Amino acid sequence: MDEQNRLIIFDTTLRDGEQSPGATLNLAEKLEIARQLARLGVDVIEAGFAIASPGDFEAVSRIAQEVGQLDQAPIIASLARAQKGDIDRAWGAVQSARRPRIHTFLATSDIHLEYKLKMSRGDCIEAAGDMVQYARRMCADVEFSPEDAGRSDAEFLYQVCSVAVQAGATTLNIPDTVGYLTPSEYYNMIAGLAARVPGVKEGRIVLSTHCHNDLGMATANTLAGVLAGARQVEVTVNGIGERAGNTSLEEVVMALHTRKPVYAPVWCKVDTTQLVRASKMVSAMTSIPVQPNKAIVGANAFAHEAGIHQDGMLKNALTYEIMRPESVGWNATNLVLGKHSGRAALTDRLKQMGYDLTREELDKAFVRFKELCDKKKVVSDADLEALLTDQFESLATDMYRLHMLNCTTGTGNKPVASVILLDTDNELHEDAAIGNGPVNAVCNCINRITGVDAKLVEFHVHAVTEGVDAIANVTIRVELPTQDGRRYVFSGRSADTDTLVASGRAYLAAINRGLAQSKRGVVSDKVVANL
Repeated sequence: MDEQNRLIIFDTTLRDGEQSPGATLNLAEKLEIARQLARLGVDVIEAGFAIASPGDFEAVSRIAQEVGQLDQAPIIASLARAQKGDIDRAWGAVQSARRPRIHTFLATSDIHLEYKLKMSRGDCIEAAGDMVQYARRMCADVEFSPEDAGRSDAEFLYQVCSVAVQAGATTLNIPDTVGYLTPSEYYNMIAGLAARVPGVKEGRIVLSTHCHNDLGMATANTLAGVLAGARQVEVTVNGIGERAGNTSLEEVVMALHTRKPVYAPVWCKVDTTQLVRASKMVSAMTSIPVQPNKAIVGANAFAHEAGIHQDGMLKNALTYEIMRPESVGWNATNLVLGKHSGRAALTDRLKQMGYDLTREELDKAFVRFKELCDKKKVVSDADLEALLTDQFESLATDMYRLHMLNCTTGTGNKPVASVILLDTDNELHEDAAIGNGPVNAVCNCINRITGVDAKLVEFHVHAVTEGVDAIANVTIRVELPTQDGRRYVFSGRSADTDTLVASGRAYLAAINRGLAQSKRGVVSDKVVANL
């Protein structure tokens, strides 16, 4: 295929996606998602924002060292503001990858220059050129983004981007930072840059899209940008991200796959059969459920209830389906596992599901699998997904672990919970509390033990499978006060055949995340980038 028309899939799930409120990921989760993105076949993984915190730097470094060293490894990128300290930190994190990239950005809209940066247009041009040149001295692959390009003056945008190219940028990413543009406007902006910036027409410089979904047009804008000449798209799995989210990876990929005549000769190398696996993994680890009617990966994406639709489907699937569920990974073989299944069967199934576990992680998973088999006759893929999510939710650095939970409740009685937690020194901490319901009583009890003034702001529970022995999957978001006096949202997720136990573990997981970040002092100092 024509390499010049290959669409580069730049995945920013681990950077922009993780900026979704409460979607903080731990190191193990980031590594597992990065491995799945590599299996999916994305070209670039933006592993994080290295300057944001010590945890972000460590995560980017580990992804560069492990995923960035695989055969046919994707490019590993780190975001950096147009500042030397940021660029140094980004290079320090990605330099061990086979194919490292520094992605630096600077706002170009007048509203950002005046109110956020306190910078003139002349200062902006000078800083863009200097910082791209500085990054290029370290790394041969430098991407530059004019933040809020969608609201920037067109002639000024052409000028800044031309200076960035002259300074050594190899990719120009054009963000619609606040999701303001319509598809025709975004098309014209990309087409204008393609015509006016040196090196784009010749193929030396790649134009990239980065669209937000505030008006629900992120995917449409991105595809308009591709038609206008963009050959890289910045996307996230499930479209997660700040506010209304980013362009959805699966929507763009399947639009290209399904409507080839429209977008020809553009093509991409993503393995579409891995899309559902990636979606489920990201949803589980970020504790952000996928809406049932979500395109491509939603539970109802290939469901047909209306009688006329069902009749047509029985006669010919093409009557109401423009793509086959197997093409995106919905037809995975469901190997039945139970108490007689061994380690080899479990290992094989987890690999099919996209999990590449270490020996220690597999040992823990096998123990929990056997415990689950004592409660359920048959363990499904969904059960395993819940089990693994619960395992990754728990860190070796957790300050507290749930040791015991009891709750007394019933008609006419005030719910009372008693909880025992283990700290990092394996010392027991016990207390009891009442609540207006059993879950509230458990949360109050955990607050008393940990000394945290946590407030439950979201509580979701759903059965992973059907039947009375179904696992309950609980997602919780809590607000915690931090060192700077503000309250931040942290998420937790857990699964158990006992809904109350799952609730307690999920609540404790969210608190542990908040305590860990507060202890490192990174919550109030964490830098957040919004392209």
